[in-house]
Amino acid sequence: MSSIYLIYAAIFWGYPFVWLFILLFSKWRFVGSPQFVGFRNITRVLTDPLFWKTVINVFRFMMYYIPLVLIGALLFAIALNKIKYGKTFIALSFLVANVSSGVAYSIMFSNLFSVNGPVNKALNSLFGITIPWFTSPQWAMFSIALIVIWKFIGYYGLILYAGLTAIPKSLYEAAELDGAGSLTKFFRITLPLLNPSIIMVLVLAITLAFGIFTEPYMITGGGPMRSTLTPMMHMITTAFQRMDPTYAATMAVFVAMISFGMIWVVRKTMEREVDLV
Repeated sequence: MSSIYLIYAAIFWGYPFVWLFILLFSKWRFVGSPQFVGFRNITRVLTDPLFWKTVINVFRFMMYYIPLVLIGALLFAIALNKIKYGKTFIALSFLVANVSSGVAYSIMFSNLFSVNGPVNKALNSLFGITIPWFTSPQWAMFSIALIVIWKFIGYYGLILYAGLTAIPKSLYEAAELDGAGSLTKFFRITLPLLNPSIIMVLVLAITLAFGIFTEPYMITGGGPMRSTLTPMMHMITTAFQRMDPTYAATMAVFVAMISFGMIWVVRKTMEREVDLV
C-alpha cells in the first residue's frame, strides 16, 4: 500500500510541483521546450498593475462577503439548533443552493438584478429607486458577494451548527444557575466554544475568495471598469487567450502565497485552546 501511495503522490503532487517550479523561471507557450528567462516572470508580476488590481478586488469581495456570510451562517445555525422538527428538511433546503450549477444561478441572478429586472422594478414601484447592481463599479462586487453568500450560507451554517451541538448543555445550565442572561451565555460560552468552527468557516471563505471565477465571469465578465476582475479570471485569460501559461503560473504562486498568508494570520490570531470539560 505504501508503494501505491508513493506512486500516487509522485504523479499527482510531485510532478506538478516540479513542473510549476520550471514554469516560474521559463517562457513556454504549450508547445516546444521551456526557455529559461530567470526572474522575468516574478518581476513582471510585481510590476503588473492589473494583477494587483485583481488582488484588491478580492479584498473588496472579502470585505463584503466574510462578515455577512459569517453572521448569516451563525444566525442560521442558532435557529436550526432551536428548531425541534423539520431540521433535516430545512438543512437540505439551504444546501440546494450549494450544489446548484454556478452557470445556471449566475444567469438567473443576472436577469433578476438587471437594470430592468424584477428586483429593480419592485424597488422602483415601492421606493422610487433603481440600483445598478451589476453596471456600477461601486455596486458590482457587492452584488457578486450577495450571490455567493446565497450559495454558501447554508453550508457554513451547518458547520457552525455541528459546533453548536458539540457544546455541552450542562454549561448553559450552570450559567443559568449563576444568573447569566442570553447575551452573557452567547458571548461567554457559545462564541468561545465555536472558535474552531468559526476558524474553519473563515479559512474556507478566504480560500473561496481567491478562487472565485464563475459568478463574475458569467455576470459581469470582470467589468464594469474591471471592478469584478478576479485573479482566477486574469490567470485563465492569460494562460489560454494570450497563450502565456508561464506568467499565469507565476501569478498563481503569488495568489497562493497571499491566501496562505491570510489563513496563517487568521489561525495565529484566533486559535486558542478550547476545554469542554
